[in-house]
Amino acid sequence: MSDRARTRLGSRARDRIRASSAASARMPGALAQLAVLLRTPAGAAQPLFAQSPKRWQRALPFVVVGIFVVTLMPVTITVLANDYGVGGGWAGALGVAQTVPLLLAVTRPRPAWGAVLTADTVAAVLLIGSDKVAGQSWPWPPMTIVGYLVLMACLGLRESVRPLVGVWLVTGAVGTVLGFSSPAGVTNTNALLFVLSGVVLVLTGALRGLGDAQQRVVEQESISEAERARRTLLEERARIARELHDVVAHHMSVITVQADSAPYRVPGMPEPVREEFAAIAASARESLGEMRRLLTVLRGDGAGGADGADGERAPQPGIDRLQQLVEATVRAGQPVELSLAAGAAGAAPPAVDLSAYRIVQEALANVVRHAPGAPTRVSVTVDEDEVLVLVVNGPARDAVVELESSGTGHGLVGMRERVRLTGGTLDTGPLPDGGFRVAARLPLNDPTEEPS
Repeated sequence: MSDRARTRLGSRARDRIRASSAASARMPGALAQLAVLLRTPAGAAQPLFAQSPKRWQRALPFVVVGIFVVTLMPVTITVLANDYGVGGGWAGALGVAQTVPLLLAVTRPRPAWGAVLTADTVAAVLLIGSDKVAGQSWPWPPMTIVGYLVLMACLGLRESVRPLVGVWLVTGAVGTVLGFSSPAGVTNTNALLFVLSGVVLVLTGALRGLGDAQQRVVEQESISEAERARRTLLEERARIARELHDVVAHHMSVITVQADSAPYRVPGMPEPVREEFAAIAASARESLGEMRRLLTVLRGDGAGGADGADGERAPQPGIDRLQQLVEATVRAGQPVELSLAAGAAGAAPPAVDLSAYRIVQEALANVVRHAPGAPTRVSVTVDEDEVLVLVVNGPARDAVVELESSGTGHGLVGMRERVRLTGGTLDTGPLPDGGFRVAARLPLNDPTEEPS
């Protein structure tokens, strides 16, 4: 196989893995989709929902927080000025300081939390001396609680458990310290904010954790699919190598016999020539021994029979065995017709002959597995340059299952490897009527060989 063919193979394998990963990411259920949407951003300053596929989803956090800021700012200023008796300047400053940092929470919630908590604490301290604070909520007014909960939601969707616990405890500690200076007649809201912030952190943190877990599952499935595709490809290549061993071994055996018999077939051969033929025979025998050891490695066992290797000692099939293959398939209950061109048997080189048989065999196996009972037609034609193998089946009697492209079976994977081995092309795909088509072109001459 040429380097260019290997490059195309690797590129197509990566494309199949990406497609498989995208298919695995389509998780059913609104909760699962929400979990994927709310997973932890990849970067430190990456906005929430930044990995969402749609633009409106990525803009959603900014829109929601912006609505809260625009709503809370005038409400906070008005409530501080009218209900709590804070001066207009202080009320405006505190309203801006308590709400505007929420915009930062979409990308950097920790600094936003520090700024908001500081502003809320300063406001609580200033309200201690206010004349109208009696009968009001303190240290956290209602609008302060709403803004703080929005901030907690942003934190819960980004941070891990330890920072969230720290934020929650600091919130409770600040409220407890302020409680020692509580004005008379106020409604203490420290416990309310402490409980509500904890609930928001738990809920948003759980959603974020679910999204992260789903993402890890998808990544693991992608890795497993890539490993399975790689293992299938390697197994099929090893199988093809085992079969080609017989083809190459036959040629090497012929070379050995011809070299050994040359001195007897050509009387009066000079001694240097005899020695040359003897060296050729010795090299051929040594190559045969190396090939047998290589075949033992490919079979994966030392005895040779544990994985059915004894059965592989039979002669490799070719186009001349297609009639027997079709008859066996018909006896199994699958209607198959064979159209074999005159002179096709024996017209192709051994590797092409074997590949044509295996392609038909695997195509028929896929028809039996995925389209049982579908009428099938097998056609093999040969011209001066190539062998054309065509297997077409109609729709199955039952529901047709899509043919495999990867997995434990070697159907389409095996066909692609055999076609690449011979430098040919393979075209597979469904038909408009619900059937399936497999077309392989196998050149009779190796395209990698330089013309003489």
